This record gives sequence, structure tokens and C-alpha cells, in this order.
Amino acid sequence: MTVRLTNTQIQQAAALIKAGELVAFPTETVYGLGADATNPVAVKQVYQAKGRPSDNPLIVHVHNFDQVKALAIIPTPTVAALVQAFWPGPLTLILPIKNNALDASVTGGLKTAAFRMPNNAATLKLIELAGVPLVGPSANTSGKPSPTTADHVLHDLDGKIAAVLDDGPTKVGVESTVLDMSVVPPVILRPGAVTREKLLTILPKVLDNKHHVATNEVPKAPGMKYRHYAPEASVIIVKDAQDFNAAIDWALKQSVQVGLLATDQILASQDKIRFKEQFSLGDSVVSASHKLFDGLRYFDLYPEVKIILAQGFEPKGLGTAYMNRLEKASGTHYFEK
Repeated sequence: MTVRLTNTQIQQAAALIKAGELVAFPTETVYGLGADATNPVAVKQVYQAKGRPSDNPLIVHVHNFDQVKALAIIPTPTVAALVQAFWPGPLTLILPIKNNALDASVTGGLKTAAFRMPNNAATLKLIELAGVPLVGPSANTSGKPSPTTADHVLHDLDGKIAAVLDDGPTKVGVESTVLDMSVVPPVILRPGAVTREKLLTILPKVLDNKHHVATNEVPKAPGMKYRHYAPEASVIIVKDAQDFNAAIDWALKQSVQVGLLATDQILASQDKIRFKEQFSLGDSVVSASHKLFDGLRYFDLYPEVKIILAQGFEPKGLGTAYMNRLEKASGTHYFEK
């Protein structure tokens, strides 16, 4: 059985990491599944616990930039500028690594690795006390919605990992932006809360057109190749609020139960008797990004719900990250009038 630890038990969590065990940890984005990044045996247990494909590389979590410099080649001074501007925070940097610095189980066999310094005091202390960087993919069953609470972690991984360090709900809710700094110009491989617009305050040019890879390619970052974020029910994206009336008329004609995942404004306009399973995304794309994974997981509690109508947002700023996750959850399935 997995132990739930509190912020007063970080030393115990660090001891488990040192012993080669798996410990889920909180970040500002989602909960990560932690193991000693320098211990290939422990790292391989992460893949086993999650049921994760072995060519899907892991993000290495650090508590300071010196840990990165010990493992990676820093190709340009702008890397340090990005660290200064956005760390700790939801930005992951892909960098070329030094020879034999990390095992292939961490990198997916690539000569690059992904690094991030999470903005969570408990986890930064955990990494410091463990004395090693931690791999930290989302602490869930591979392909399912990412966990934003310790309860989500336990739902998927109870009995499969040693412990979860519980620091309450995460603050951002969608995973970090992944920026490939091993190429020129840099490329966003996964959108997140650090938007392209924010990156352009540091970098002269940033590309944002490489969020997927082909089936025969090894992805440089998580979320580029395999099915992600999917609940048990089918997800259909309603492109914008104006389309919801037509979508709901369609839903009421279906022979199966339909759930609504939408903002307060949309939900307030609907008959709760007809749509008894609803989940509020709040009132903006910010709250929607924070609540998206929680909402997708909510409907798994109600197996009678076979279809989820999910509200889309304009894909700009944080909406780019929200729509990236929602499209993966739905298989890019949009409602058509």
C-alpha cells in the first residue's frame, strides 16, 4: 500500500528515493512520479508502474541550475537567461547531455535530455535532501489524465509506488512548456503556461510547430507521440460557446448519457435534470486549464457517462496549452453542426 506523506515528512520521502523507491511529488503543474535519475533500475520501475512506453523520455527535475550543468552541455548563454527568468517554474529545457551523463532509460536513447526546476518548495527540498536529480513523469497510469491531487495519484498507482508527498492541489494544472534548446532556432515541443509570447521576451525567435512526431520517431519530450489524457468516455470538443446550443440539442438525442465539461456560463444555461453529470471549468481559460484534468477524471467516477462535451478555447496564450491537452484527450474529435 502506498504511504501518504506530508510536508513534515520530506526527509522520509528523500530516504525512500535514496533506497531506489518511487515517490510521487507535487509541482505547480501536476504531480510527478519521482525516482533517482542516476539509478537506471529505479528509473525502469517508473516505466513499469505507469505502463509507459520505453521510448518516451523523462523530464529530469533539479533544485538548482548547477545540477543541470553537471549533466548537460549549455549551448548558448540564453539558456541561463531563460533559467533566470522562468525557474523555478513551468518551463522544461531540452539540452544536449554530456557523454554517459544519463542512462538511456532517462533519455529514450537520445543525446538530449529534458530538465526543469519545479516551483514547489516541498519538492525542491525533496530533491535537495535526496542529493540527486529526479525523473518525474506525471504520476498516473500512462495515457490517462494527469494527476493534480494526491488522491488522483493514489487512484492510479496505489500499491505500485512507495509513497506520495501530498501538498494539496496543484496550482497550474497543465504540464510545463517544453522548449528544445538543442536546435536553432529553439522549438516548443509542448505548450504550457510559459507561452511563446513570454519566451520571445528572452529569445529572438521561437518556433511552435512541432508538437507531434511520427510513429517511427523517438520523441524528444513527453506527450508528442502516444495517446494522452484520455478518460474512459469519448471526448468531443465544442469549438466555442456559440456552438454549445447545437451540441446540446445533439446530445439530448443520443441513446447514451452525455456529460458537460464547460464554464459556469455554459452550465448555468442548461437543465441539470437533463445533464446531471456536469463539471465546471470556472470562468476563464486560466481556471479551465487548472481544472481540465480534474474534470476529465471526474467523469470516470460515472461509468454511465459515455460521451463528454468539452468546451474549447481560442488556441492562443494559455489556450494553446489547454487545447493541446484537450485535443489529445479527444483524439482531435470536434463537434460538427
